[in-house]
Amino acid sequence: MEELKLQTPVQIGRSRVVISLKDKIVALGSCFADEIGSRMSQLGFDITVNPFGALYNPVSVHNSAARLASAIPFSEKECVKMGAGSSLVCSFSHNTTFARQTPEEFLLNANEALASAAKSWKAAGKVIVTLGTAWCFEYIETGEIVSNCLKIDGKLFRRRRLTVRETESILKNMVARFPEKSFIFTVSPIRHLKDGAHGNQLSKSTLLLAIESVIESFPDRTDYFPAYEIFMDELRDYRFYAPDMTHPTSQAADYIWSRFVDWALPGEEIPELAERKKALAASLHRPLTGGSGHVADI
Repeated sequence: MEELKLQTPVQIGRSRVVISLKDKIVALGSCFADEIGSRMSQLGFDITVNPFGALYNPVSVHNSAARLASAIPFSEKECVKMGAGSSLVCSFSHNTTFARQTPEEFLLNANEALASAAKSWKAAGKVIVTLGTAWCFEYIETGEIVSNCLKIDGKLFRRRRLTVRETESILKNMVARFPEKSFIFTVSPIRHLKDGAHGNQLSKSTLLLAIESVIESFPDRTDYFPAYEIFMDELRDYRFYAPDMTHPTSQAADYIWSRFVDWALPGEEIPELAERKKALAASLHRPLTGGSGHVADI
């Protein structure tokens, strides 16, 4: 009797860019980068994750890498008062988790984080970039593409989708600028339904086409991990979505993480990672599987 197939497995082979337990790593990008990065941090990887908070579009990721490389402190002229009646101060380069009551408090926190992350960036040999969307917001007054609109009146921004050529250029510039680093790109499986279903697909397609061009240009130190494809094809079931119907459940993120480990980590390091997982579970007094907050399967 022919075996019943309930999935379409995504064949991924092995990564050209190996991620070792000995590597120093920086992860930049969407909140899916936080998901993967937190699992790596839990298991003892030397990783710095989103030192400016979650980033979604390629320009913001590129600009953040440039800021980490320069280590130029944020200044008072970059402080922005948030909208929607908020008294908090942030910047267009940061997620609102960095917002503080005064410019002085914001700058102290932001620049402490920058100084630490800049050291990590300089030492890192591997960079994981998770892109969320090709849609971006330009602040009309300056033409700057912002990482976050900070709840400011939408009339002050121009919303547009980056072209494939623009996205290619941005990402190629970033990779070329740091020849000492290897890059793993991935596209977040999180759906940006505010762009509409079709707009979301156009956006993801733009990112995928641009990344493919980058990898063709830098085949020795770039690769692509198909988190988006695994989620859309292997996990094609709404039970793998959180209640907002856009984000993966913890179980789905764990599955993608396990595929990432098999793809990126040297085979000889898998047993050590398993031991680290057991030790972490024991220290937290939690079972190896379970609901939200559990230790991720490797």
